[in-house]
Amino acid sequence: MHRLFIAALRAGIAFAIAVGLFGQIVVIPTTAADEVDRFPPYAPFATPYVTVAIIGVACVQVALVAVWMLLTMVRRDAIFTPLAFRWVDTVIGSSLVATLLVTGVAGHLALADIPSPDDGMELIGALGAAIATVGVGVAFAMLTVIMRSLLRKATDLQTEIAAVV
Repeated sequence: MHRLFIAALRAGIAFAIAVGLFGQIVVIPTTAADEVDRFPPYAPFATPYVTVAIIGVACVQVALVAVWMLLTMVRRDAIFTPLAFRWVDTVIGSSLVATLLVTGVAGHLALADIPSPDDGMELIGALGAAIATVGVGVAFAMLTVIMRSLLRKATDLQTEIAAVV
């Protein structure tokens, strides 16, 4: 992979991590506080939902750090080593944790008696978004597991070829 492409990917990863930090520190808590100010019955739900959102963003950041490390391995032409599996497993684990968090949120939105300021469309929209996010999280985890098995096969083939040569 070309060094310039790797540098561009790293810049994107660094930017995404910075945006995530801004979201964790400023956007998520401020949005929750604004919603509680707009509709006070949301107050008991603010802290748990803010906590889950911050942890969810942290899961994405962990996966981005793992991708950064995988890019380093690609640059060094060392991607087909057992060390790569640790980073791929980190991506899989963080995506599963985030998916489980969103599954919990979807379950809570579906089963809890949450008051709504208008006709309940906010809750229906949030539930729909949570269910869609669960689907995306499961699909991403499955795709990453498939890619891990392809990496395993390529690593085995490279090890076999190196033994022959």
